[in-house]
Amino acid sequence: MTAAGCWPAMDMLRSEPMQLVQLIIPIESAHRAISYLGDLGLFQFKDLNAEKSPFQRTYATQVKLGEYEAELLEMNANTEKLQRSYNELLEYKLVLQKARQVFYSAEHNAIAQHREVEQALGEGSIDSPLLLEQEMSTEPSKQVKLGFVSGLVAREKSLAFERILFRSTRGNVYHKQVVVEEPVTDPVSGDKVEKNVFVVFYSGERAKNKILKICDAFGANRYPFPDDISKQYQMITEVSGKLSELKTTIDIGQLHRANLLQSIGYEFEQWNLLVKKEKSIYHTLNMLSLDVTKKCLVGEGWCPTFATNQIQNVLNRATVDSNSQVGAIFQVLHTKDSPPTYFRTNKFTSAFQEIVDAYGYVWRLGPWNMLVSCNIIFHTSGEETVQPGNNVATHIWLRSEKLGDIMEMAFGGRYVIMMMALFSIYTGLIYNEFFSVPFELFGRSAYDCRDSTCRDASTLGLIKVRHTYPFGVDPKWHGTRSELPFLNSLKMKMSILLGIVQMNLGIILSYYNAKFFRNDLNVWYQFVPQMIFLNSLFGYLSLLIIVKWCTGSQADLYHVMIYMFLSPTDDLGENQLFMGQKYLQIALLLAALVAVPWMLFPKPFLLKKQHEERHRGQSYALLDSTEDDSFELEEHKGSHGHEEFEFSEVFVHQVIHTIEFVLGAVSNTASYLRLWALSLAHSELSSVFYEKVLLLAWGYNNVFILIIGIVVFICATVGVLLLMETLSAFLHALRLHWVEFQSKFYEGDGYKFSPFSFVSIGDDEE
Repeated sequence: MTAAGCWPAMDMLRSEPMQLVQLIIPIESAHRAISYLGDLGLFQFKDLNAEKSPFQRTYATQVKLGEYEAELLEMNANTEKLQRSYNELLEYKLVLQKARQVFYSAEHNAIAQHREVEQALGEGSIDSPLLLEQEMSTEPSKQVKLGFVSGLVAREKSLAFERILFRSTRGNVYHKQVVVEEPVTDPVSGDKVEKNVFVVFYSGERAKNKILKICDAFGANRYPFPDDISKQYQMITEVSGKLSELKTTIDIGQLHRANLLQSIGYEFEQWNLLVKKEKSIYHTLNMLSLDVTKKCLVGEGWCPTFATNQIQNVLNRATVDSNSQVGAIFQVLHTKDSPPTYFRTNKFTSAFQEIVDAYGYVWRLGPWNMLVSCNIIFHTSGEETVQPGNNVATHIWLRSEKLGDIMEMAFGGRYVIMMMALFSIYTGLIYNEFFSVPFELFGRSAYDCRDSTCRDASTLGLIKVRHTYPFGVDPKWHGTRSELPFLNSLKMKMSILLGIVQMNLGIILSYYNAKFFRNDLNVWYQFVPQMIFLNSLFGYLSLLIIVKWCTGSQADLYHVMIYMFLSPTDDLGENQLFMGQKYLQIALLLAALVAVPWMLFPKPFLLKKQHEERHRGQSYALLDSTEDDSFELEEHKGSHGHEEFEFSEVFVHQVIHTIEFVLGAVSNTASYLRLWALSLAHSELSSVFYEKVLLLAWGYNNVFILIIGIVVFICATVGVLLLMETLSAFLHALRLHWVEFQSKFYEGDGYKFSPFSFVSIGDDEE
């Protein structure tokens, strides 16, 4: 007998049965076994080393696939050093060439100036510069030789550089700059920079230290310049030779690097996937505990019960392929831990499953597979007729394209959009309209004019001359004075009927959950009173709607429902739809009143009684049992294994649940009226775009205005009716599912089954 007894298993509506498994794998076959399990993708490992840091795990440094990476890093470092040396030599060559001009020009100018000053000042003056005073006041044999610093400075900093030199040395330097015509590659930054060659003449170590600090502050690169002319020519020759050698070396290195990168590029995707697989394998191996004495790894995890044979076959194949003398052990563990939720999906159902997963995952109270999504009632079918063809074209085009976030989301939900389009087309057929234009697809209308001229059609109306239109709304309603009141009443009542049916379905699903888990308390003190309360009020309203449609009565249902509460014993008068209606209303009202305390009081006291019996040892649960007769008690289990039961908390929780259901029955029913409002808005927008844009442009008998009208009509139809209203329909349908429907039975407090799989590695990369 199954867990549900005589009840159907309904595997398509529930999560796959899960089991906790222990794997004992020999070390020599561990890598291959984990790799095969990754290919299978049906085993979720538990981390048995959660208390250890990543560096303390067994396989923390196992992945070593960096041969090409090390070679590339070394090549890049060498190339960077060579390129820097090459740029420095280029700058040095420029300094040697330009500084010669500055040096000899400064020397000749100094000699000429010295002679002029000697002739003009004779023995010296207080106004003479310090350097010249020193030179003139000493004998030629005792004169101090001037030092100099040469290099390159950025042209944009050259003026500030010169000013700082002058102020810091109080004018006791001779500074000269020569412009370099072409931009120079800076050895440090590697950027092209416009620079000037500078030479600064000074006297004394103190001035030299100041100049060197200023050069460092301005990022000026200094290069030595020999005094001897022969050494200058020798240095230029040596630098030119080194530049030629470095250029050749750099070109060869770049060619080798390009060849290496090209060879890597051919295998990069495969290597990238291989490295990710290896890292994921060793990351999973680090989640297993190492048994040193037995030379094996012990792992635990969850898997579906249907995958037992597949996992065992994979482990056996890993043992054979690794030539291991000992096979892996597969052992099922009995536990009360909550299993993950797992639904098998395909390309069509995966998008619907993602929508349900966004609400939450379930393991406890009925893991129903909510893959069916309702669609908002659109008024016409014309706009949505475009959608299926657009879906097919989008699917074909996007398969080979790199998707952005928005397009990837739309592509993932293409089947949701397709289903919305198909159901919207069906709804358009119900209303017998196409782009707000009525059509008689299923035969002629049941109504016609009173005479051939139809003069009284707008005043006296039409008369029924044939049988009722066979499918949907009669197209003659379109454009009449009573179209809006008639369709509003129809849509409002249809919205209420759909809402009551869906809420009843949710409560019925809670019954199957209770039977599946053998929880009689939820059957008798949750399902039964909820069904009585909802249908005593709003189920009765649905009955009145159907009876009114069938009988053609003019009864005011608002009056009936209001006075059912205010004056239940008064006669209904002209609002009576059938015999005995007053007594039925009184009985239903009493049933609804009884259902409220029925939901509120018995369950907490019965839970308390179960707890007391369990505490006295009068009730036991099997260790290997998959059912839980009273899950509410499990929620109050202490961290030390002792059960804790707070009656006040349970009672308050039941009060909240009861109030939420009673008030929600009213608010949820009213919430389904959004279907009426959205359908009305869509209908009116479609009519406005057709009559006030397309027909208005057609009436001008002007080609230019007609083209503009068609373009505006297409843009408005696509932008508003197709895109915005489709998104609006999806969001409102999602709200009705999450709040009004799933709240009746769906808990969503579980967690998703996340198996170790190589497929997810590729998905994460994309």
